[in-house]
Amino acid sequence: MNDKPKDWKTYDEFAYGIDTNRLPATEALAGSVHRVNFDDGRRLELSFGKGEVRWSDGKESATDRAEVIEVGSNTYFVEIVFAGRPQEAETLIVNVQTRRALSIYSIVRDAKDAVGEPQVAQIFRPGIVEGAAAGGPAPAESRDLIGLRAHFTYSPNHVYEHTYLSSERYAWQCLVGVQRGHGDVDLTTTYKFDENQYVFTFREFKIPVASTFFYNFDDMRSTGKFLGIAGDGRIQNSPAGAFIRKASMTYYLPGQEPV
Repeated sequence: MNDKPKDWKTYDEFAYGIDTNRLPATEALAGSVHRVNFDDGRRLELSFGKGEVRWSDGKESATDRAEVIEVGSNTYFVEIVFAGRPQEAETLIVNVQTRRALSIYSIVRDAKDAVGEPQVAQIFRPGIVEGAAAGGPAPAESRDLIGLRAHFTYSPNHVYEHTYLSSERYAWQCLVGVQRGHGDVDLTTTYKFDENQYVFTFREFKIPVASTFFYNFDDMRSTGKFLGIAGDGRIQNSPAGAFIRKASMTYYLPGQEPV
């Protein structure tokens, strides 16, 4: 972990209440079964109940807690919290109409395995839900957010500014809240899921935490989660959600675009 200021807040200190403006959960998928075939050959079966999902992934299967949120038309943000693997969590974005899917698998690693890197790693897997032929664009890494500066209001006590610097990094600063005056530049990965819909993720250096957010720019809502290590050493998976306000956009001359 990188050196940090002595007043730097732990993950649990800033995360408390950051789900105030989050969209509500839904039981729309309860009773349904979906099989997702990922581009890398992984096959995942999901049988949804109320607040839980029975999953089967190769030779492994279990029933775990799951939160489902409708973040767009026919599009769901699914967070699976593994009771038997607290250091891991899977976020799935699924459109049951176009049958497109994207998995973001977050893993809290041992500090010795992440020297010089963020301690929480993420694996990205686009896929297709079995059934009719998939429609719409396939989820793919995107540069669309580069140059955007936006404000995210998670609660009256959580307002953050994001500036998307390149395909690999973004800058943040806290405008309102316990982290006010703090900011940093962290590693990011952005996928375009559909028109005006993006999956934005970041992995912090100063504290062991990574995040996954779904942006719906039609509704100007952000829905996501943090996975990381709290101040007392516990691994914590925290929900989050915000209203988005676009503040400005930077445009680059040809040949001078960021990486």
